Amino acid sequence: MKNILLFILAATIGTTTFSQKVFNTRTGKITFFSSAPLEDIEAKNNAVTSQLFTANGQYNFEMNIKDFHFENDLMEEHFNEDYLHSDKIPKAYFKGTITNLRDINFAKDGVYNASVKGSLTIHGVTREIVQNGTIEIRGGKAIARSKFKVQRKDYNIGGSLASKMISDTVEITIDCTYD
Repeated sequence: MKNILLFILAATIGTTTFSQKVFNTRTGKITFFSSAPLEDIEAKNNAVTSQLFTANGQYNFEMNIKDFHFENDLMEEHFNEDYLHSDKIPKAYFKGTITNLRDINFAKDGVYNASVKGSLTIHGVTREIVQNGTIEIRGGKAIARSKFKVQRKDYNIGGSLASKMISDTVEITIDCTYD
């Protein structure tokens, strides 16, 4: 009798586990853009790790700060050494949940509006955010996109030089294609 109960329990857990699809990527893209008086600044990171869990709507990503690349090597050096201190604080994270999960059909191709609520950690500072974006389902794969703005001061990214070089508001674009 004990073996039968264990078999039923294992089968139930296995069915629950396999009914949840997890979309993964290690090549997600995050871009930031800052328009400033001296010049516009843009950097791209094409090595973002992200997961999207279809059963509960959990959505997260993490990236190495040093994986942001600029057209200008000097900008990249200042970004890592003076603004984000990437040797001391090497990563940025987001962990959240899709709040309108019922509106997204992961089994049907289409573009779905998504609202995400969670914690964004940049420069060692974590803040709660709510942002909108889209999730596109195409051929069984998912593509998550969003564009939003953050304030430098909210994440303690600053200094007197930063205020001259970087706008107070930085636009972040997320574009993750999942396997």
